[in-house]
Amino acid sequence: MKRFFFLFLLLAQVASAQDINIIPKPASVQVKPGNFTITRNTTIAVKDKEDQSTANFLNDYLQQVYGFKLNVKKRASKNYIRLSSSKPSIDAKDAYSLDVNKDGVTITGDTYAGTFHGLQSLIQLLPVEKSASLVIPAVAIQDAPRFSYRGMHLDVARHMFPVSFIKKYIDYLALHKMNYFHWHLTEDQGWRIEIKKYPKLTSVGGYRDGTIIGRYPGTGNTGKRYGGYYTQEEAKEIVKYAADRHITVIPEIEMPGHSSAALTAYPWLGCPNTGPYKVEQTWGIFDDVYCAGKDSTFMFLQDVMDEVMAIFPSKYMHIGGDESPKTNWKTCPLCQKRIKEEGLEDEHELQSYFIQRMEKYINSKGRTIIGWDEILEGGLAPNAIVMSWRGEAGGIAAAQQNHYVIMTPGTHVYFDHSQSQREDSVTIGGFTTVQKAYSYEPVPKELTPEQAKYVLGAQANVWTEYMSNPAKVEYQIFPRMTALSEVLWTAPEKKDWNDFEKRLLTQFKRYDMWGANYSKAYYDIDAEVLPSPDKQGVTVKLDAKKDLGKLVYAINGTQTEREYTSPLVIKEPTQVIGLFYKDDKLVDSLTLKLNINKATGKEITLNEQPSEYFPGEGAFTLVNGIVNRRGGRDQQSIGYSGSDLEATIDLGTAQQVNNVVVHALNSGGTYVYPPKGVEVYGSTDGENFQPLGTANTVSEVAGSKAIVKVEFAPATTRFVKVAVKNTQTVPEGKQGAGEKTWLFLDEIEVN
Repeated sequence: MKRFFFLFLLLAQVASAQDINIIPKPASVQVKPGNFTITRNTTIAVKDKEDQSTANFLNDYLQQVYGFKLNVKKRASKNYIRLSSSKPSIDAKDAYSLDVNKDGVTITGDTYAGTFHGLQSLIQLLPVEKSASLVIPAVAIQDAPRFSYRGMHLDVARHMFPVSFIKKYIDYLALHKMNYFHWHLTEDQGWRIEIKKYPKLTSVGGYRDGTIIGRYPGTGNTGKRYGGYYTQEEAKEIVKYAADRHITVIPEIEMPGHSSAALTAYPWLGCPNTGPYKVEQTWGIFDDVYCAGKDSTFMFLQDVMDEVMAIFPSKYMHIGGDESPKTNWKTCPLCQKRIKEEGLEDEHELQSYFIQRMEKYINSKGRTIIGWDEILEGGLAPNAIVMSWRGEAGGIAAAQQNHYVIMTPGTHVYFDHSQSQREDSVTIGGFTTVQKAYSYEPVPKELTPEQAKYVLGAQANVWTEYMSNPAKVEYQIFPRMTALSEVLWTAPEKKDWNDFEKRLLTQFKRYDMWGANYSKAYYDIDAEVLPSPDKQGVTVKLDAKKDLGKLVYAINGTQTEREYTSPLVIKEPTQVIGLFYKDDKLVDSLTLKLNINKATGKEITLNEQPSEYFPGEGAFTLVNGIVNRRGGRDQQSIGYSGSDLEATIDLGTAQQVNNVVVHALNSGGTYVYPPKGVEVYGSTDGENFQPLGTANTVSEVAGSKAIVKVEFAPATTRFVKVAVKNTQTVPEGKQGAGEKTWLFLDEIEVN
């Protein structure tokens, strides 16, 4: 009998444990027998008035999701949710404990923020279907965050969002135990925060006369006036709303670049003989920068920051510092005079002077600056925090100099990137899945344990060139923000993708309850194209969440669907269609058009590996038979910054060839340029190559795609060497003149 009771108790605990799907994963979860039921008669007990906002958050959540609220009192002996916080101490970590038994729930934080984070775990114990009585399992949870900085960013300058959505966005952060909201308020395309001393910043700089349509360079322009701004009262309202959720709002005022909107409002802020300026209607990088040679520039920015600091109590002020072209400074007599008088070496050191001068002023007000990793160039400001976005190199360098760092690398946490190979709307490019976001480790292995202490945490960036409405923002952040929350909160040894996946399925149901728009890319069919064993074509491997549904495929548009059981070997031009069914409903489809030619599936070597930011699938990307038809910078392309590419393809046997086709990308004048030229060489032994043909013009341009075809007299060869020339530097008169150009290639055909 005792053995039977023990088995029953164990099964009950297992059943309860299956209901524990908290994200981010807590440090410790002890499942106990029994449960507690929250009903309309349950009382929220709040002894300390500072916890009142936490009680309000719970009531607002219950009302929105389940349709009822609870009474709030100072005490309750049974049927309660008790909130209790310790007096904050210097070494407090925002830890909390959560205890659920038959009488009620007790959440105790070592800070008020800790109690609030504990509430988020309670919310995730609630059922994921609506009910008037909410049964939750009896548990004891001990938890604390790994990093002190857990952030999300939102760009409201390219596209602006209503105050109501900003508040909803902050709620999303709160529900994921995030504690910093980085609010990007100024850009070339619009100035979004009211500055009373300079009203034209919003009346003129807050509006543009049109917006490009589609991915840059676009298919046209809306021709419609677009813009708006947040009043100081609205901004204060948002700051208070966030503070009630223990979230700090960090404003970003861009300088010295990304300043077209400000210069349009007040042209005297620019260098002499530059302009006329306009609030930009397209995306990219522009030469418009504040003049570093005028003291009046710094007086203006100090005035602006005075008003900004009066609105935002955050100890951190973000001043941008990224993507600031030096073109105007190089020809500006005032900037050149400043370089000479200050004993600076060049314009990079002038930027450092600019940042350090503003830092000194902001420090004098008791605040600390944050800047993108370009602020390292020319010398890092003494007390600055570096936000490392161009990979991790900037963050590593800063931490090694004993500067605090916030990691935001484009490789893993740029949520403007596509999260599916088959996006149904335009994104900026890139490819970052929820699994890739989950795999991120904010502390680089290059740092010593002592240097690692300078990594405050990380955040995801949400740039809105291609997000014009709240639903698109939600689609881009979910579920990747959920993955990032666990990266930043949970100890590395507690992280496990397979375990996270199971909890994520429950989180999807919470998104539905919230009414949030989210990507279903998790259910995507994954296709991997590999060389066939004999290198005569390719092998196509399909994968999907088979434990959740059924994966089938069809060939060349036929109606015959076959269950996928093993890889497919493809040796001729073929269209493979994959279909994934869940609960007898089609949830994803994939079409792979394989352009088989003499190079497809063959061995290929490169003289230089592609950029770590755009590695594609390595060299094989160029001979996998897949032509990137969308034009985005995703895993079907490899990228090179400022350097040429030389690829050698081994056809296996000597064959007759008469043309080579290179497929590339083209952004029409913003860093990504088509090949400057292509040279083709042939060899029978792989050592002695003879020229076969050359093309110095693009054969075809379609949207963001460019094709270069090199035709020549028929030749018999085994090895084909293709030398693709990069434009090297951006031409004068184009965005980023003088900077390195990117060369993106996605396929090389040999015919």
